[in-house]
Amino acid sequence: MRVLLINPRFHLPIDTRTSPHLGLAYLAAVSEQRGDEVMVFDADVEEEPIGETIRRFNPDVVGITANTPQVKSAWRTAQAIKAVKDIPVILGGPHVSVLPAESTQRPEVDVVVRGEGETVWIKLCGIIEKTKAHKPNFTAKDLLDPQAALLDGLLGITYHTTDGKECHNPDHPTIADLDTLPFPAYHFFKMNSYTNLQPATDAVDGSKSFSVMTSRGCPYRCTFCSQSIMPVKWRARSPESVLAEWKHLVHNLGALEIGVLDDSANIQVDRLERMADLFIENKLNHVPWIFVNGIRANLATTELLSKLKTAGLKRVAFGVESGDPDVLLSIDKKIDHDTIRQAFKNAKKVGLETMGFFIIGLPGENEETMENTIKFACEVDPMIANFSMMTPYPGTKVWEIVKRQGHLLLNDWEDYVFFDGRARYELGDMTAELVERKWKEAYRRFYLRPHRIVQTLSRRDFWINWRRTFKVAFKTIFPAKEKTELRQSVETVAV
Repeated sequence: MRVLLINPRFHLPIDTRTSPHLGLAYLAAVSEQRGDEVMVFDADVEEEPIGETIRRFNPDVVGITANTPQVKSAWRTAQAIKAVKDIPVILGGPHVSVLPAESTQRPEVDVVVRGEGETVWIKLCGIIEKTKAHKPNFTAKDLLDPQAALLDGLLGITYHTTDGKECHNPDHPTIADLDTLPFPAYHFFKMNSYTNLQPATDAVDGSKSFSVMTSRGCPYRCTFCSQSIMPVKWRARSPESVLAEWKHLVHNLGALEIGVLDDSANIQVDRLERMADLFIENKLNHVPWIFVNGIRANLATTELLSKLKTAGLKRVAFGVESGDPDVLLSIDKKIDHDTIRQAFKNAKKVGLETMGFFIIGLPGENEETMENTIKFACEVDPMIANFSMMTPYPGTKVWEIVKRQGHLLLNDWEDYVFFDGRARYELGDMTAELVERKWKEAYRRFYLRPHRIVQTLSRRDFWINWRRTFKVAFKTIFPAKEKTELRQSVETVAV
């Protein structure tokens, strides 16, 4: 069969990272392994309208991924497809996994795949292929015919039959052995069209920047984090499987950097140590790699981080979230500030670059607690501090809290887009004005400290990316006064 996989356009208010979608890369790989003719359409880098692509490639089935701010774009894409050809349109991803019926009620969407997608996708494609073999004029409506009952036994999907009945089949079991998955199929992507993993910080050829997932799931359930896709159970690939993919990326694809995208990569410390040993033994440690989403601070010992540094690790990130003890306790982070402090100290001691994730505007916050977060960020002083305003995504505990006790300031799923500088909700005495003010203040107070300006200007990569970095910073954070102040400070030091 001809399979088309789509990443809908993701409208962002700033110029940020553009990377191949790892989920689609896995789906492309399993489809190719099944024997399908595969095409990936990433609307963020494609110029051809989707309708023209449908006419040219003439797919038998289309899969579209969607997070929350993407879902309306996914619906519009599905409409454009149906206007050309009545083929099965399948949606998957975080948003539709939480709210599947919202999409299947729409005439342009046929099936939603919930949660982990590879196994369900292959089974669904098998059903479509088998049906088409016996019905040459097969259409999407045939797939949803209640008399044919083609989808009755397929776990992990939601759909509406042609007579209007909603079917929400039980969840599909997760993949027990992640080593059985093929490597992500990057050859279906236009790699020259992408940036590197952290373009505001590093100067790396985007076509040689790749992502890796060494584990799936997370045993923790922080109130702000949506784990709709992955189960509580944490599953890991073997170090040998990761090594094989690492070799493929370095030797076959010429990787210049690798980003580990795991939610909780260091749950098993001995596994991570074994991976590091293998990278060193196989002389792969000349290629720098980073933990993009962070690792658990309570498991970041000096011994572990030192070995990872020797294995090529360049930068490590920690999810701090809040600098206030009571707020940190309330979000079920299951960690304390002394442990976080020690993790940053350990990383710096062994020579690793550090990144910290902080959230402004968690439930129960006030000006004092937000102030504590800014002060704590300045205290631990990561090389990169990422401050975000709390966004209550569907599927999170914060979403439920805000719906019950607060006031959402979002009128549209596209309002959930990142980096637009707007508060997402108000709760109690926490107003949008307060959250937005403290968020901007956090960035200014962290990055406008004299030693931070000097440190930034001393980085070689900064001078390669400086125009882009200024553009992003000015557009996102700084009011006119602070823009002038920052520019003058930088120009003074530069001169």
